[in-house]
Amino acid sequence: MEITNNGLGSTDNKGYNRVDIFDDEKTVKLTGIYREVLNVLGEDARREGLKDTPIRVAKSMQFLTQGYGVQPEEIITSAMFREDYQQMVIVKDIDLFSLCEHHLIPFLGKAHVAYIPDGYITGLSKIARVVEAYARRLQVQERLTMQIRDCLQSTLNPLGVAVVIEAKHLCMVMRGIQKQNSVTTTSAFTGEFLNKSSTREEFIHLIGTHLA
Repeated sequence: MEITNNGLGSTDNKGYNRVDIFDDEKTVKLTGIYREVLNVLGEDARREGLKDTPIRVAKSMQFLTQGYGVQPEEIITSAMFREDYQQMVIVKDIDLFSLCEHHLIPFLGKAHVAYIPDGYITGLSKIARVVEAYARRLQVQERLTMQIRDCLQSTLNPLGVAVVIEAKHLCMVMRGIQKQNSVTTTSAFTGEFLNKSSTREEFIHLIGTHLA
């Protein structure tokens, strides 16, 4: 296993030292594949500007799909606390970046996640980490939305879960229909969010409200 320090061995002015971990065997295999891809496309993978591109892409793809090595349920259960609170908890505007499984082209946007506890709450950062874990896989937005919902429902067993994702798909922007301003919205609900329109409407209102 290879460990690199931000690819450059440097530290920023706050002392943050990012460490990326890559699987040696995967890196070697992917490097060979991407070198061949460049040649098939008509490029010379040996020229100066491209000679290190295959290994860079090999490492980049491992980073962008690192969610396969994460168990989102364990993220939630690592920080579950008993709490007598049964009102809505919302974490909104969670940035997400993922790869469309149909073209391996990115889609990016924001996730809004809410749940109504029934005896247990979880750390707020854990909700964002769950979004990240599922987003860092080859995805479609519809499945991503449901996976986040189902993870929270199965681990916390709350009174209800709501997830809304708004994303721009570069496969629609860069190729195909080429509509630069299109945004896709998906939603998934359980429990009180599904059964009570007033609860669902409150959630929709709150994620669209910008508090001062």
